[in-house]
Amino acid sequence: MECVIGVVGRDFAVVAADTSAVQSILVHKTDEDKIMVLDSHKLMGASGEPGDRVQFTEFIQKNLHLHQFRNNVSLSTAATANFTRGELATALRKNPYSVNIILAGFDEDVGASMYYIDYIATLHKIDKGAFGYGSYFCLSLMDKFYRPDMTVEEAVDLVDKCIKEIRLRLVVAPQNFAIKIVDRDGARDYARREIVGDSPPAEAPAAAVNA
Repeated sequence: MECVIGVVGRDFAVVAADTSAVQSILVHKTDEDKIMVLDSHKLMGASGEPGDRVQFTEFIQKNLHLHQFRNNVSLSTAATANFTRGELATALRKNPYSVNIILAGFDEDVGASMYYIDYIATLHKIDKGAFGYGSYFCLSLMDKFYRPDMTVEEAVDLVDKCIKEIRLRLVVAPQNFAIKIVDRDGARDYARREIVGDSPPAEAPAAAVNA
């Protein structure tokens, strides 16, 4: 029941994702970070098989760092999206990754931008998007409330509407979400929306002993 949400606003982009690590009917943890900070001005929100998701996002991140060290220049968001799409397309014919990606970034000459990349290497530039079962509700909400000139507060409010609808409508819905933002000042954590924690259960009070 994973869900990744992305919105581009006025010179910024917001990416949100659930933080549940789930296998079959079991929830292993509720603080899994599914939004990778690729570099100072790029975010990659990913959903899919846990092993593929972790391995592929780290693979992309380390290759971006390698390119920067070798050439002393960072790839643009568009170039990163095309590199990511190329690696997925190459793997598709060998050992495919089951991973869907929303890539967001900020470039000085372009501003904020966002790309949709799915597990069969489809690449498309978008202003708003979502992956997972939650997308059935998020996309319609975005069609109704999204505006290209949204402020950060308005974009986060739209993300909160999507999270609320996911929690309300999905039978087995992820309860905790992480929200990150990328703008001129860089990529960073913005907020968390949590209901369930990983703290151990409290001990039951000792029964009173009758004298």
